[in-house]
Amino acid sequence: MAVAMVTTAVEQTPTIDEPVYVATAEVHLKERSLRPNPEHPPLGKLIIASGLVFTDARLDSGFAGSQQALGRHLLYESGNDPGQLMLWARLPMIVLTLLFGLVVLAFARDLTGPAGGLVALALYAFSPDVIANGSLATLDVPAAGFLLTSVWLLWRARRHPRLCLPLAGVALGAAAATKMSVLPVVPVLMLLGVLSFWQARRPSSGPDVRARLRLLAYGVAAAVGMALVAVAVVWATYLVVDPRLRWVQPENVPDIRGTRGRVAAWLPFPEPYRDGMRIQFGFEYDIWKGFLFGRLYEGSLWYYLPVALLVKTPLGMLALWLGGAVAVLTVRRLRPAAPYVLVPAGILLAISMNGARDLGVRYAVFMPMFLAVAAAGVALSRRRAAHLVTAALVCFVAVSSLRTYPYYLPYSNEAFGGPSKTHLRLHDSNVDWGQDLGRLAGHLRRHHSGERVWLVYKGAGVPAAYGIDASNPLQAPLGEVHGLLVVSNSSAAKADGRLAALLDTSTPVDDVGHSITVYRRR
Repeated sequence: MAVAMVTTAVEQTPTIDEPVYVATAEVHLKERSLRPNPEHPPLGKLIIASGLVFTDARLDSGFAGSQQALGRHLLYESGNDPGQLMLWARLPMIVLTLLFGLVVLAFARDLTGPAGGLVALALYAFSPDVIANGSLATLDVPAAGFLLTSVWLLWRARRHPRLCLPLAGVALGAAAATKMSVLPVVPVLMLLGVLSFWQARRPSSGPDVRARLRLLAYGVAAAVGMALVAVAVVWATYLVVDPRLRWVQPENVPDIRGTRGRVAAWLPFPEPYRDGMRIQFGFEYDIWKGFLFGRLYEGSLWYYLPVALLVKTPLGMLALWLGGAVAVLTVRRLRPAAPYVLVPAGILLAISMNGARDLGVRYAVFMPMFLAVAAAGVALSRRRAAHLVTAALVCFVAVSSLRTYPYYLPYSNEAFGGPSKTHLRLHDSNVDWGQDLGRLAGHLRRHHSGERVWLVYKGAGVPAAYGIDASNPLQAPLGEVHGLLVVSNSSAAKADGRLAALLDTSTPVDDVGHSITVYRRR
């Protein structure tokens, strides 16, 4: 997994979101300012900054522009080496992703023993979605991993509440300080804290009602204490960036009313965190375009994420997830783990399914983590045939994952044609997030040197920085567009009007990274 992520990180150019996070990390590090990217808390960007300290990146403190423009300016207009900056920004996330694999192993071992732990670790380590997103300087994997760590510590609190409940609060605070999308499961984790405390402290003989109520009150107090630790962690991440917490509300903070507005106003977090929540709520009121199985639509589809997970998860992994979930619900030894392993993931998935943005399975990257732990339950079967089937399915997962190397972002399983066919069914970060601009430059040098290139690129990279001399076909008369027409697959999926007319009169001749298609137009 480490080899896969590092080599992928070296080869891929910046994805759409990464320049914003990298530039924000530099601002946090050098200017102690919370101004850019307020819609996400600072912790993930501070982790990115822990890699950037090893670079001599130049930051233009006087730059005035959007956060996207700031990211482009830092990488391509300030004399920095974008490849070096991106690698150092990605390395801390890679290390963190590997550490979360140890959490998966430990959690599964606690539930099922060593064999189940190895099954869970194998599924995690070969997960194309975890590898793809864990090798990027983005926030989805760290938020999900910190949440999983918190749940694991809550499970261990059933035996060691004094140590594990505060640590669970730290991990939960780290998750909330990385992405706000984890907040809906905080009440669930508090209930799990009460349950763990009750399990740890209840006497072997049944106590009287008064003793039960006292024990329940102590459990509630312990869960509230865990939540307060989490709140303190969120505050600490903001104070690390700016100890004086200077904050002026940005102009793009919407006026959110109703229940969401009250939640943003009442939560005991710093004002920049609550303004970030308002921005996120504002995104939910926007109308986004989606693409699913050839259908281009506006808004969101409630079944988008389950279908996308079905496409982008190895078939053997799907089978083991299902078998493990059944085991957790039916095997007496595992049944107490169901609220810990299945409920948080299920609630987060249900909430994500009702979101406004159908942009990728990265919004559900917690599923390969939690369900890898659940899949360990298949190891408890006493049937030799079940062990052989489990081993075969794990090998099938490994082969499927290795076959897609190094193109993990556009992975889809064999039932849907593999990574070369993903763009026919999904778009955006599922397949084409701007990651292959560098590969395109190499492809053009090797195979199409000297030819006229027309480019429609969806990404954050600057083509000229990689030696690509291309014109925009959408700004020229159709009759003048001849030669190579290079189009990002996400742009092709949403093509209408002029671009659709160009594609209809062009012939695909090459594929770059399964995310960019090269056409010839005569």
